Amino acid sequence: MTLHAEYDPSNVFAKIIDGEIPSAKVHEDKDTLVIMDAFPQSRGHCLVIPKSPVRNLLELAPKDIGRLFGTVQRVAQAVDKAFNPDGIVVTQFNGAPAGQSVFHLHVHVIPKFEGEAFSGHGDAKSGDMDALKLLAGEIAAQL
Repeated sequence: MTLHAEYDPSNVFAKIIDGEIPSAKVHEDKDTLVIMDAFPQSRGHCLVIPKSPVRNLLELAPKDIGRLFGTVQRVAQAVDKAFNPDGIVVTQFNGAPAGQSVFHLHVHVIPKFEGEAFSGHGDAKSGDMDALKLLAGEIAAQL
């Protein structure tokens, strides 16, 4: 799969945006959807997803980057307030060789806690949906 392939509207995030697949929703506005990562690397790991059908950051319209990263910043601030982590990782992958596994642009917001193991991207185990929804509520309460 190349970096500049055609967008596949049947990807998991497109289905979540369309309501075809359930998620632990943190926040939604006209431009973005924020959900808990179903395979969390850390307690509070969430994803900020633009609603526009775009594979990666290279394809996002420049006018939309500010909106996306404004939401990323607000979510990171809410994660900080909700969980008081020792650090927060904000990361985004473009193309399979870079680690992208779902080909719809998304940004990870991952709290890092001293002394707690941090699973690698793609190595995390599936989270419990009820537990993820509780964490989503804690973050949403801080937005």
